[in-house]
Amino acid sequence: MKITSLLLKKVLVDSGLIEPKNFEAAKKEASAKEEPLENILKEKGFISDEELGKLLADESGFPFVNLRRVKIDKEVLKIVPEIVAKKQKIIVFDKTKKGLKMAMHNPENLEIREFIKRKTGERVIPYFATKDDILEALKHYKKEIKEEFEEIIKERLEEFKRTKREARPLPVIKMVDSILNYGYENRASDIHIEPYEEKTIIRYRIDGVLYDILTLPKVLHDFLVSRIKILAKLRIDIHDAAQDGHFSFSVPAEKVDVRISVVPIEEGEKVVMRMLAEKAKRFDLEELGLRAEGLGIINKNIRKPWGMILASGPTGCGKTTTMYAILKILNTRKLNIMTIEDPIEYDVPGINQIQVNPKANLTFSQGLRAVIRQDPNIIMVGEIRDTETAKLAVNAAMTGHLVLSTFHATDAPTTLPRLLDMGIEPFLIVSTINIVIAQRLVRRICPKCIESYEVFFSEIEPLLDKDLASKLPETKKDRVRLFRGKGCPLCQNTGYRGRVGIFEILEINESIKRLIMEKANASRIREEAASLGMTTMIEDGIKKVEVGVTTIEEILRAVK
Repeated sequence: MKITSLLLKKVLVDSGLIEPKNFEAAKKEASAKEEPLENILKEKGFISDEELGKLLADESGFPFVNLRRVKIDKEVLKIVPEIVAKKQKIIVFDKTKKGLKMAMHNPENLEIREFIKRKTGERVIPYFATKDDILEALKHYKKEIKEEFEEIIKERLEEFKRTKREARPLPVIKMVDSILNYGYENRASDIHIEPYEEKTIIRYRIDGVLYDILTLPKVLHDFLVSRIKILAKLRIDIHDAAQDGHFSFSVPAEKVDVRISVVPIEEGEKVVMRMLAEKAKRFDLEELGLRAEGLGIINKNIRKPWGMILASGPTGCGKTTTMYAILKILNTRKLNIMTIEDPIEYDVPGINQIQVNPKANLTFSQGLRAVIRQDPNIIMVGEIRDTETAKLAVNAAMTGHLVLSTFHATDAPTTLPRLLDMGIEPFLIVSTINIVIAQRLVRRICPKCIESYEVFFSEIEPLLDKDLASKLPETKKDRVRLFRGKGCPLCQNTGYRGRVGIFEILEINESIKRLIMEKANASRIREEAASLGMTTMIEDGIKKVEVGVTTIEEILRAVK
């Protein structure tokens, strides 16, 4: 069954599920991005993958199966070889007395159904499944990385230890590919390759938490590091200095950019690889976790022709992603948008991006000076690290440019006194800064194993202020209802899957300007902002706890 725009219009618009104007807007965007219309409809939140699957299954006359809710036995999976399953986009998910239950994106394909019937001698019972669902289910074929490495090296390693290194080279390329692919499939943001005296440990950061995944013999370490250096075009003969680089690799659905950092430590060279998948470019402000009130403030201020928008927080809290999401809204052919970054995290079509290069004397401050001479409308400075860059950014905002940047501060009110400490005059701060966005990242509760539970109010109150605790949904007397993940295979039994932002947005209004001119401290600015209705990060987090997005433990870990 070919999923055309006419078919989608029939099942979605004609049935009244989607407004015609929304459908046409999505269709136009799909054409511009050269992406399937069904993907855009799901990205925009008009319909979920499962809902769309059910509707298309009804239209085709075949039963629907959601493979994410089905436990597939390994022996059943092996009935159809992996290479055939991947090529044909099919999954055998159950075997009964009546035959093989087979999920297909195109169940009308009689040819493949007859082929499987001839090969297995079993009757095929076709089910409709979405393409995304099948691609996810195909990962069941994947061995655990420990199994895969044992398979790759078990024949060679002992012989390698006994003989000269040149005798039979290890399959290092295959090993590095396995490390990268396993990281991608498990949504790792970073991969650490850490040398110890007798071993090397591979660790993956998933949803902000590091996990030990694999322990390898130390003899493999230098070979893995050399292969990664070759991919990143780094010097393989330098072992006593830090090196940075990048490369990319392809997976079936997209291209993944990888940033490399190599540093010498006592036991050898440590490698950290930051994984930057293309799908992350599709993030918009709603997906990042901003609620309607915050979105309204941001949308009002990014439409101003000049001024500064700052995102503040510690390293790894998603500041740069928020800046990219804002640039995505502003990116049109009518504007000249330029960035100066270290490093460039994502290539964005239509935006001129400059990579900081200290060796060529291209620092943030030097780059910003050059950018201002390029007739920009909007400038993004990757990070304000020093007084010189801060002064140049403020000057650019004063002279008619909209400037976006990130800044290291604990919260939004603290950002303003920190700028004063860097030597920026109060009148320049009040004249240029439009809003400050402070944020943290917290783990989302896994949608597959989420459950509600009740706790006594007295258990929550010591953790939160009484006012905050009272906002949680009360069920019975002295009890509140909370949510958590039980743990399941989808979330590796952690109870969490993915991350979401918690935010506070400080708008620089007349009251805040007056305090800045008086050089007030962060506490006074925070009190004034709260009295004017600013939602703090912890309050935003509690609202997400209330609706089952995350847990109290995560909010406290991120904020307190």
